[in-house]
This record gives sequence, C-alpha cells and structure tokens, in this order.
Amino acid sequence: MAKGNHSAVTEFILLGLTDNPELQLQVFLFGIFLLIYLASVLGNLGLMVLIHVSPQLHTPMYFFLSHLAFVDFSFTSSVTPNTLVNFLCDVKSIAFYACAIQVCFFITFVVCELYLLAIMAYDRYVAICNPLLYAILMPRKLCHGMIASTYTYGFTVGLIQTVATFLLPFCSSNVVNHFYCDDIPLIALACSDTHTKELMLFIIAGFNTLCSLLLVIISYIFIFFAILRIHSTEGRQKAFSTCTSHLTSITIFYGTIIFMYLLPKSSHSLNTDKFASVFYVVVIPTLNLLIYSLRNQEVKNALKRIIGKLCLPAK
Repeated sequence: MAKGNHSAVTEFILLGLTDNPELQLQVFLFGIFLLIYLASVLGNLGLMVLIHVSPQLHTPMYFFLSHLAFVDFSFTSSVTPNTLVNFLCDVKSIAFYACAIQVCFFITFVVCELYLLAIMAYDRYVAICNPLLYAILMPRKLCHGMIASTYTYGFTVGLIQTVATFLLPFCSSNVVNHFYCDDIPLIALACSDTHTKELMLFIIAGFNTLCSLLLVIISYIFIFFAILRIHSTEGRQKAFSTCTSHLTSITIFYGTIIFMYLLPKSSHSLNTDKFASVFYVVVIPTLNLLIYSLRNQEVKNALKRIIGKLCLPAK
C-alpha cells in the first residue's frame, strides 16, 4: 500500500444500506440481515458436515457442492458481520487495512463462485450426457485439481484487484457510499486518474464472468438436449424442474455481477448498486442452500439417516 494512503486515510466511513438514520429502521434491517445470515451460515456449515460424514455423498457432485457451501459461507461472512455491527452504530467506520482485507476476500470468493458454478454445470453435463464414462471423466484427482485451481486463481485475482485499488491516493473524502468496502465506490473516492484501474476492473470482471458463464450455457444446452431424450414424462419434468431451479440461482448471481461491474456507470447509480449487492451478499448464499441441498432428495435422505443414528441410542 502506498505510504501516502496511510497519512491521508486511516479509516473509511460506510454510509450503509440506507440514508435513513431512524433507529427502528436500522434495528429492523439488523434483524432481517441477522436471520438470513444465521440461516445461511448454519445451513452451509451443516451441509459441509453432512457431506463429509455421509459416505453415500462422497461423489464429485457433492464434493463440489460442499465447496460451493464453503464459498457461500465465506463471502457472505466477509461482509455481513461488519454490516450487522454498523446497523447499530452511529458512526459506521472500518479501518483502512480491514477494508482492504474485506475487498480482497470478497473478490476472491466471488470469482471462486463464478467458476464453481461453471464446474458444477460441467459435472452435471458429464453425469447426464455420459453416465457410463462419468467415473473415468471425473476422477478424484481431477476434481481436487479443479478446486485447487479455482481457489488459487480467485485469490490471485482478489489480491491484484485489491492492491491496484489501495495504491490509489485517497486524500480527500473517506466516506464510502456502500454498506461494505467494494471496488467501485472506493475508486470513486480516489483523487487521481482512475481510468487504468476502471479498465482493469472491467476487463478482469468481464473475462471471468463471460468465460464461466459460457461454460455454464454450453453445459446446460447439452443437458437440455439430453433431458429431451428421456422417454418418461415424469423423468423429464423432474429433470427440467431441477435445472430450472439451478438456472434461477445462476441467473440472479450472474445478472447482478453483470449489472454491477460490466454495465456502463451512467446506466445506474451507486445507490442502486448497494441494493443490487444485497442479492449476491445475502440472498444468493441462502438461495443456493435451498436449491442445491434442501430440494435434493439424496441430501434429505442422508440427513434423515444421520438424525436416525443420533436418535437411536435414546430409544
């Protein structure tokens, strides 16, 4: 970080989700965010434990799902706890380095989520379109390699973007028009030319979003054609229902990312960005939990078996 940054700005003031300082509204928002966050944390951590202790869930699909749960838990936890505290504080401040760490972690896990969704779509394509070759095409070594590459690449992107942002001189206002530290409102505070950083953000965000989205789209096109070849009407309806749910979650996540980082700044304001951010910070981690686990019969059966084993000694 540039030395000039230390002398000029030691902390940032977050304006929060709303400009209304009324205590009742802040307490209400605190309650809503807390309930959703607790549901997301307990659900995602619970899903990770369930997959780990259930041998029948030790397949590539659930291996990837456990990492999706971890990523959802991680990127919502990089933002929400500080947001909850700020709902009840008059001055919503965050230290300079804490802000940098939040930006780095948040970008890291958002990039990881983009590619995890793409990997999971590819995994479903292999399972549905090449079921007899599934074990050969998706060996454990390959699965671990894809996950390791995703985390490594995500952290690299997060670190590069964070360093590029916090090397900018913040020498005037330290008031961030957001409820957490995000690249776009931080860039708006810089008192130097930010064209290079904005172009860098657009190119990297565009590359990661469009590359991963292309893999998702291609995978689901093949999946839909495979579903159409299913002779059973009930089987087709069940498969379409599952794919529709998955695509709903994917559409909301990718749609928000594209709206936030790829559309021209003139098409929306920072205030609009704040409310769009709620979808991928709070809603998506909980929505993924509902779609990928609670609507999954194998997960529900595994949960019933675990509960049955825990209750058995009490009989």
